[in-house]
Amino acid sequence: MRHSLPLAPQFYVTAPQPCPYLPGRMERKLFTALQGDNAQELNDALSHQGFRRSQNVLYRPTCADCGACLSARISVADFTLTRSQKRILRRNRGIERKANSPWATEEQYDLFRTYLDARHADGGMADMDVFEFAAMIEETPIRSRVVEYMDQEPQQLIATSLTDVLADGVSMVYSFFSPDHQRNSLGTFLILDHIRIAQEAGLPYVYLGYWVPGSEKMGYKAKFSGLEVYAKDQWQPVTDASTCDIEAMTQAKEPISEQVANIQLPQR
Repeated sequence: MRHSLPLAPQFYVTAPQPCPYLPGRMERKLFTALQGDNAQELNDALSHQGFRRSQNVLYRPTCADCGACLSARISVADFTLTRSQKRILRRNRGIERKANSPWATEEQYDLFRTYLDARHADGGMADMDVFEFAAMIEETPIRSRVVEYMDQEPQQLIATSLTDVLADGVSMVYSFFSPDHQRNSLGTFLILDHIRIAQEAGLPYVYLGYWVPGSEKMGYKAKFSGLEVYAKDQWQPVTDASTCDIEAMTQAKEPISEQVANIQLPQR
């Protein structure tokens, strides 16, 4: 009888391309395929080491001369609402949340297009058509949910988050919302509601994606208490984004071979 051993994930590096966050810089990503029977375990393990999911790929920035992209998460136990965040929750009390299986709809895509045209018209996703959008939502080998937020008067979809459920938290893969509801601060509200989701599920973390100090697009993530970033192969608390040692955290990466050797894979 022949026995085949499970193949270890293979890691690759993208070609350099212009950085979408810091002008004049180039970015590279270290990535691997998310597939097979242990896809959920692999996603859990690599998310804990600063990787993010995009469809069936896990990736992490590995820029040659820069380490400014820091994977960020909120420690639910260390999070405390600010006055402005309490006001945002009160302002959105009439919004209804629905968590569904990862299935794309025309209503979601229309909201997605409106959001991109208003907020990221020159971004890398600006040309995404309905089929690519459906792939982003539906191509997931792990436990994912599409969390929809409905305004009751009138009844309409005003925000959506593609959210992964991890062993130690929830990961906000991609979120978009109506630009016509600026007063609702929907971007902040979505994070606050995911903190509430994690609390209700007894999960310790909410994974936010990457925080880039110095990038205006990412500045909102530093406004949440309990923020932690993955730097120097460990999660570190950020008690005050304006005073923490960002320069030390964002040093250039070690060689690719060393990075791959240090990745902790799930046990089989």
